[in-house]
Amino acid sequence: MTSTPRVSLSVGQVISLTVEKIAHGGHCIARYEGAVIFIRHAIPGESVKVAITSVGSSFNRADVVEVLTPSTDRVDAPCKYANRNGCGGCDFQHISTSRQRELKSEVISEQFARIAKMEVKVEVEKVSEDLGWRTQTIIGSDKKGRAGFYASRTNTIMAIDHCPILHPSVGYDQIAQRSWAPDSRIEVSAGSSSAPRLSCAGRIEGDEKQLYTVGKFKYQVSPGSFWQSNINSPQVLVEIVREFADPKSGDHIIDLYGGVGLFARDLLDHIGPTGKIDLIEGSKTATADAAVNFAAFENVKIYTGDVEKIIPRFPSADVIILDPPREGAKKLVIDSIVATRPRAIVYVACDPAALARDSAFLRDANYTIVKIRALDLFPMTHHIECVALFAPTAVS
Repeated sequence: MTSTPRVSLSVGQVISLTVEKIAHGGHCIARYEGAVIFIRHAIPGESVKVAITSVGSSFNRADVVEVLTPSTDRVDAPCKYANRNGCGGCDFQHISTSRQRELKSEVISEQFARIAKMEVKVEVEKVSEDLGWRTQTIIGSDKKGRAGFYASRTNTIMAIDHCPILHPSVGYDQIAQRSWAPDSRIEVSAGSSSAPRLSCAGRIEGDEKQLYTVGKFKYQVSPGSFWQSNINSPQVLVEIVREFADPKSGDHIIDLYGGVGLFARDLLDHIGPTGKIDLIEGSKTATADAAVNFAAFENVKIYTGDVEKIIPRFPSADVIILDPPREGAKKLVIDSIVATRPRAIVYVACDPAALARDSAFLRDANYTIVKIRALDLFPMTHHIECVALFAPTAVS
């Protein structure tokens, strides 16, 4: 029995097809005469015309150029730059926000099923307004010195005069009115009370050491130190991590990829003076901030370096918190975590594929997902944040 050969597609070719499902990364999947196509600006179930933008041996890419049968979830994008020839920052603005969250739930389920062979169903929760939520961003300037962002799927800055997902405190409209040196990189962050900090070519405008308030705590955050970009996410994540960790007096907590100490500071009050926290972080800037944030506490120790190399020093822990970068923790770190025999592992993940892979490693090491929550910390984009609680697998 011979298989049907796939059609040969070419860049610029326009074809009609029906969109099948959402894929990890913000694209939708369709098939055309045996060829797999990843499509931007589509919604599952729609009939569309697409233009092929790239071809490959295993899959092709395309953009929607005409919607023949629109989904009932299709809406007008709130930003004039959210189109196939526009800004690459938002890929879901054409979808109703309720459907955006449903699609993100489907992505989580698909990643766990495909990578970990696990069935996970979770509703993605709304945690902020759909626009005006982002307090930190990186802005570029074009050859004429105009502020903007990368055009979609390019390394070219597109001049943009307004960005609706940025929080008003960022002051983007004022930034866009200024003339910048060509090809500049402008890092902007808005603290809880001060003017926004702009960092460009080694020069800083505003307070270099910004303060962020989360609940009753204040955190120093310097340029180069990570901080959550959604205005509501620090408080929401702190509350979930605390609930999942269920800290007890006297606990030993290890906070991996701990940054400036967002989770550690909150948990410290719950473990009391007889408990202790070891915070491990690779960024020297972040650990310098953490040293300031914990200067008054002798039961917090801060380590700068590679988590993979430092965590084997600890023979035991009651609770492990980890908030790794997008690529996840990976097997060697997971093995070292399990070796400490914690009663709880709280994993904060910004990529469901990495979380699914590491969840499989934990399952194979006899740790089971007890709870999982998914948060829409990045509305109008395909990005998702998850928090998962793992506990030792019960022996039947």
